Amino acid sequence: MNTKNWIVMGLICVMVLPVAAAEKESVALTVYNGGYGVVREIRNLDIGADGNVKFKDVARLIDATTVHFKSLTDAKAKLLEQNYQYDLVSANKLLHKYIDKPIEVICEKQTYSGTLLSFDAGQLVLRSRKGGIIMVQRADNVRDIRFGALPGGLLTRPTLLWLVATRKPGKHTCEVTYQTTGLGWHAEYVLVLGGDDATADLSGWVSVNNASGKTYKDAKLKFIAGDVRRVRPPARDYSGRVAKGRSRGGAEPMREKAFFEYHMYTLPRPSTVADNETKQLEMFTPARGLKIEKKYLYDPMGQRRWHWGGRYTNQSYGLTSYKKVNVFIEFQNAKKNKLGMPLPAGKIRVYKQDPEDKALEFIGEERIDHTPKDEKLSLKIGNAFDVVGERKQKEYQTRPHWSKEVIEIKIRNHKKTDIIVRVKEPLYRCKNWTITAESHPKQRAGENGRLDSRTVAWDVPVKAEGETVVTYTVEYTW
Repeated sequence: MNTKNWIVMGLICVMVLPVAAAEKESVALTVYNGGYGVVREIRNLDIGADGNVKFKDVARLIDATTVHFKSLTDAKAKLLEQNYQYDLVSANKLLHKYIDKPIEVICEKQTYSGTLLSFDAGQLVLRSRKGGIIMVQRADNVRDIRFGALPGGLLTRPTLLWLVATRKPGKHTCEVTYQTTGLGWHAEYVLVLGGDDATADLSGWVSVNNASGKTYKDAKLKFIAGDVRRVRPPARDYSGRVAKGRSRGGAEPMREKAFFEYHMYTLPRPSTVADNETKQLEMFTPARGLKIEKKYLYDPMGQRRWHWGGRYTNQSYGLTSYKKVNVFIEFQNAKKNKLGMPLPAGKIRVYKQDPEDKALEFIGEERIDHTPKDEKLSLKIGNAFDVVGERKQKEYQTRPHWSKEVIEIKIRNHKKTDIIVRVKEPLYRCKNWTITAESHPKQRAGENGRLDSRTVAWDVPVKAEGETVVTYTVEYTW
């Protein structure tokens, strides 16, 4: 082949390749936390000379008001009119369409032919060819009903009917975008503690739920983490059968980036999300060897609801307390702690390995909110079996514009190791308070010795198989 022919062939390739690429059909799906998603499809459509076109196989829960149409073949093409038809085929709809038309009803012992006059859940009414009326009981009697053909106006899939203005009728490559409910996603995390409860491994998964009424085959997937405002309330969370989409060996994890005031997670490979399916995808490469802290909190009054507006001088007010001591796992979401990435809201399940048989055993779980990098996570995973708290009022005095209360708190440790327990106390009787005496002033926690304007805490050591007693005196004025 001479040089001239090579040049001609090269020009043909340059002209053909963009067209072929433009005609390739594809689907992309962006899923939001609020129970909805945005679908973007590239499809080849036939636009008739009259401008009519059918866009089939859309999501059953589509919001038809959000559809955006663009022809990549004719930039001047405009969508003039749209109808969303979802009158899908069902037995009763077929029967309704066949009123005054011939059908054949096959029963256990006999077959009836005639014109369908009416029907309900119990029976079919036919006019035989000889003019007689036949009432066929449905229930378990009817085995089959045969129709001549599928009547017009019924569809097998939800369909958008468009009227498009174009000077180039025929095949068009079109880009169509719309929103649909029935989609949602959330993060799922697994935290595996080391044997010393000082380190842990963290893995993360995206769980995407699809009940939108459509399967998205080989879709480009994105997930938006954040509180995106919508005018109407978000749909409920949907879930269906579970199919865990484990990542391929050596596959690249999701790519994360800031997007407006949210964060976007993009799967670097296509994946199929079937209708009525919950699919799980690896979010990031597991972080190994995180430094964690196990902490204990005794909050004897924490389950009560306080009304901070007034003062409370009744001696018995606030005396009901609880004995349970909470267990927390805390770690820093920082790069220096082998993590340091935006973590979307979701549930963290915590496991620990049984050293005897190496099996992972579940020890608790917590739900986290959207957490930026360099923030601390504090996971309440249960109550300590061998640590018990007790709170008592030892003294109470009151007179006009003043009251005094003496509180004693005991922490009993039945473990064989020393621990530190945070004792948390709300100062609930009045907003003006002063602690005039306390047993552990050096263990006071928080900024300036308080957690907030109405709460104090002490981080007190408790010896193995021992007891620590915390006492304090508080005076209120008003």
